[in-house]
Amino acid sequence: MKVIICGAGQVGWQIARHLSGEANDVTVVDNNPDLVRRATDTLDVQGISGFASYPEVLDRAGARDTDMLIAATYSDEVNMVTCQVAHSVFGVTRKIARIRSQSYLQQMYSDLYRRDHMPIDVVISPEREVAEAALRRLSAPAAFDTQSFLDGQAQLLGLHLDEDCPVLDTPLRQLTDLFSTLRAIVVGIRRGTRLFAPEPGDQLFADDQIYVFSHIDDVDRTVEIFGKTVKKQNRVVIVGGGNVGLAVAQALEARADRVRVKVIEKSRACAERAADALERTIVLHGDGLSMELLAEAGVDRADAVLAVTDDDKTNLLAAVRAKSGGCPFAISLVNDPTLLPLMAPLKIDAHINPRATTVSSILRHIRHGRVRGVYSIGDAEAEVIEAQVLSTSTIAGKTIREIDFPEGVLVGAVMKGDKVIKPDGSTRIEEGDVIALFAMAADVPEVERLFQVSIDFF
Repeated sequence: MKVIICGAGQVGWQIARHLSGEANDVTVVDNNPDLVRRATDTLDVQGISGFASYPEVLDRAGARDTDMLIAATYSDEVNMVTCQVAHSVFGVTRKIARIRSQSYLQQMYSDLYRRDHMPIDVVISPEREVAEAALRRLSAPAAFDTQSFLDGQAQLLGLHLDEDCPVLDTPLRQLTDLFSTLRAIVVGIRRGTRLFAPEPGDQLFADDQIYVFSHIDDVDRTVEIFGKTVKKQNRVVIVGGGNVGLAVAQALEARADRVRVKVIEKSRACAERAADALERTIVLHGDGLSMELLAEAGVDRADAVLAVTDDDKTNLLAAVRAKSGGCPFAISLVNDPTLLPLMAPLKIDAHINPRATTVSSILRHIRHGRVRGVYSIGDAEAEVIEAQVLSTSTIAGKTIREIDFPEGVLVGAVMKGDKVIKPDGSTRIEEGDVIALFAMAADVPEVERLFQVSIDFF
């Protein structure tokens, strides 16, 4: 497949890495020559310097015979015009655009993206993706990372193991014997700086960060087995009343269980806009780093604080201050991956990476039917892949123990029809089954080959 990716920032680079690794013909376009050079030096891609919306630039990038264009520059308007030019001038059949501004995304204007108006096939809103990620974090407060798979019937949970975890020093195969009815599998372990897919004889130790696949009905029990307390989030303080904070507050207001929310916003204009849009939520105007304002918002009585301003350092410090003020659980929005090692020393419970959520969303829309979802772990160190088994796949008709998976791959859950099961070595994989598996980054191309998805995306 021939793909043009417009924008060579973190999102564009990650998409290019994924697609070029699957032997696709990828061209990256950016008006910053340094970003283009970084992409061509580190990835098997071609690079074009120039403005992506210019017809001659797209022509040089090969738009006349490309299969797909992904517009992920920093400008909504450039992304939209790029898709229009790709459609009107070059007849590109599939166009995906990243659009941040909520003004372009209101439901009443949805006709804007029809083929005879602004022809964009898939619109990705990073802020909506981040808001949904924040809501997932709040729904599983014991986890530092969480993502849904298999039509919402399976959940990936990232759990940090404390000294009082009751299953420390227990081999993983013994956990299966101890909790035979538990539909959960440990698929990844981060020990220090090393992330790996464990063997059945591997033990769990204090300070390990583990990734567990759990059936949605067994999430609470899974969390408790690994020493975490299941607690409902009744009171939430949100630092940052921009688009993300507002979307989260509105979603919490809409819940039937009546979560009490308070929002702190530094910008008066944003605070007034949030106050007008929210019905039951209290909006406080001021600095989220102020201990006095955090105390006024009631962080000592809150179940969680969510720091989602547009500044990473503010989010980290606001989370630290809220924790010092008595809040038991803090989530920070962090764009810069180099800041993530600070999470543990600062005792911040969970983070949201906007770029990772956007990349995962774009990949989910690129791959139709065969690979249904991709979720990036850490700094692109591993991926969780949800894929459907084709009749032509080499794994169809085999049991899991008969399949020659790479060492860094573990199957976390299998969906047969509409039923999700916990797999073991004797589980037979049939045509039409959907598998969710954990794969180290180096093993992803081999996983793609096993599922035979790279030759047929559509």
